[in-house]
Amino acid sequence: MARYTGPKTKIARKFSEAIFGEDKSFEKRNYPPGQHGNNRRRGKKSEYAVQLAEKQKAKYTYGILERQFRNMYDKANRAPGITGEVLLQLCESRLDNVVYRMGISPSRSGARQLVGHRHITVNGNIVNIPSFQVKPGDVIAVREKSKSLEVVTNSLQNANHVYEWITWNNDKKEGTFVAVPQRLQIPENINTQFIVELYSK
Repeated sequence: MARYTGPKTKIARKFSEAIFGEDKSFEKRNYPPGQHGNNRRRGKKSEYAVQLAEKQKAKYTYGILERQFRNMYDKANRAPGITGEVLLQLCESRLDNVVYRMGISPSRSGARQLVGHRHITVNGNIVNIPSFQVKPGDVIAVREKSKSLEVVTNSLQNANHVYEWITWNNDKKEGTFVAVPQRLQIPENINTQFIVELYSK
């Protein structure tokens, strides 16, 4: 499946937020891209434009394309609970995102590569589908022969395992997805209500 591979700093500047993680280029120019840069006057966005921008931000943040994102919304809409919160929980429960949260990779795109290249196991079985939905109690680990990969060891050295819904054993290079995170526990600055309003039209 195709993924966005263009300049990430430009996208981050579009949303005035480092949605792909730490970005030194963004820190230097944290204003919207364009010929006139920070001096350009920008009119008030329409309601539709605001809603669309929020959806785009969520898709870029989690690395999900439109059809898959729409399917996730439909699933969230059918599930009990607040649709926007459930949608974000589905995004957080993706295997590539959990690998990223555990610190096995410094980015979600890197986590997708690790999963796709069969470096990750779930409950002892290799899973190479980034969109695989992890369930509470599942154990995610680095495959035995992949534990010495430089990209993995470097990432884990700099990782901060501060998420309440995840535990990590650095000696075994494995962690447990303890529970589906609640909205207040998810650090992403995404207004899911705008996304719900957009898809509800």
